[in-house]
Amino acid sequence: MRWLTVLLCLGLVLGIKAQAAQGKVLKVLPQFLDKQGRSSVSPSLYDRDAYQALLRRNPARRSALRFAVEWKSSTPETQALNLRVEMRGVAGADAPRESSLELPLHQRGWFSHWAYVTLSEADYQKFGEVTAWRVTLWDGDRLLGEQKSFLW
Repeated sequence: MRWLTVLLCLGLVLGIKAQAAQGKVLKVLPQFLDKQGRSSVSPSLYDRDAYQALLRRNPARRSALRFAVEWKSSTPETQALNLRVEMRGVAGADAPRESSLELPLHQRGWFSHWAYVTLSEADYQKFGEVTAWRVTLWDGDRLLGEQKSFLW
């Protein structure tokens, strides 16, 4: 009888924990886009990294900045999930530049998903170089996961 009580309590605790909102930001890849909107010239990961190094060395070839974010969430359908990208840039005449972008997310489940948040060409030209970033995953007003750059 005691084992049955222990198993029921354990099942109750695990059941409650499974209903709690869970989420993670697994990986963030800031990527420059060229004038044609490409982050790579071929599907190869090696070519992507080589092309990103080329764009890093040649700012005149860049048109925008995109954050490729791998995220995972197994939250119940309580509120809308949002992905927020916060950026800090090189200091201007009066203060450092700061900006943020948000993307509503609609996919949920046990597997990870990729989302792409792009700082448009006009906004990228106005903002300038990004020196630090932070990506957060939100369930309504509750923080589920976060990844940030070293300088954040």
